[in-house]
Amino acid sequence: MSNPSLLILPGDGIGPEVMAEVRKIIDWFGANKGLTFDVTEDLVGGAAYDKHGTPLHDDTMAKAQEVDAVLLGAVGGPKYDGLDFSVKPERGLLRLRKEMDLYANLRPAQCFDALADFSSLKKDVVAGLDIMIVRELTSGIYFGEPRGIFEEGNERVGINTQRYTESEIERVARSAFELAKRRGNKVCSMEKANVMESGILWREVVQKVHDEEYADVELSHMYADAGAMQLCRWPKQFDVIVTDNLFGDLLSDAAAMLTGSLGMLPSASLGAPMANGRPKALYEPVHGSAPDIAGQGKANPCACILSFAMALRYSFDQGENADLLEKAVEKVLADGVRTADLLQAEGETPASTADMGDAVIAALADLS
Repeated sequence: MSNPSLLILPGDGIGPEVMAEVRKIIDWFGANKGLTFDVTEDLVGGAAYDKHGTPLHDDTMAKAQEVDAVLLGAVGGPKYDGLDFSVKPERGLLRLRKEMDLYANLRPAQCFDALADFSSLKKDVVAGLDIMIVRELTSGIYFGEPRGIFEEGNERVGINTQRYTESEIERVARSAFELAKRRGNKVCSMEKANVMESGILWREVVQKVHDEEYADVELSHMYADAGAMQLCRWPKQFDVIVTDNLFGDLLSDAAAMLTGSLGMLPSASLGAPMANGRPKALYEPVHGSAPDIAGQGKANPCACILSFAMALRYSFDQGENADLLEKAVEKVLADGVRTADLLQAEGETPASTADMGDAVIAALADLS
């Protein structure tokens, strides 16, 4: 039986630095848990443009379609600001999402107890927070037609069209219900059915999928603006939130800041099942390429490490090892290891990117 396959795309900025720590952890699992991956590495974003004149080479795209999962670092940087829109680094990431048809974007918002004071909300509101936002990623207002800026009479008008089919809503709803069954068995669907026809359809289809296939999962509906308020008021009332592309974009960013640091947040983008029954998948930290600190060993690798933990859980059926890795990160934070983004007091000495990776590996050994 062949090893599971993983394509690593470090990308730009701090991407290579944080990914180097993930590579160390992958090696640790191979040496200590017998969990060996067939790992290949390639270029994406600005790094790919520098070599190939395109942010994602066709050969790399082909590899992404063949492997069990893709792990990406970050793309972009000011060096590429002057490029034509069609070859900007971000287009490489968008091509991966589009051609792999990664329609369900999973954005966990988990607040580790050691970091509860970092949130702008009161500690008792966020301590122990563990929610998952499932955002539809390949349709909705970002893709609907007609769109553009047009002349209308004596002025210009900007048009974007919110469009969803039943099948697009059904598949992301199923993703949310399946996730909920692994977690707190509770889903809240968010839309604007009070003012948008697409919201009416969204609510009807999610309810139908629930009634016909997932009646054992608790389902509630909420208008997206009320959901944003409730995320700030008492986020722990939620388990899994499922919503459309636009609202998911907004709500997941709001939820991310409940935890206090973007440097801690992973994500997954999942598509249709492959021949082996597992979904096509791309995992990446929520943070960007942070070019201002690139190459300085200051980046926090935890979001990328936790993205690999998500890969263990959702692509490789390694739930116990995913739990182990997440507990190792939690132990490191509880022990007071902090990269620069997690320091609160002046004069504290931050851990380097490599220090944090080494501390996670030491914690893995202690917890095993």
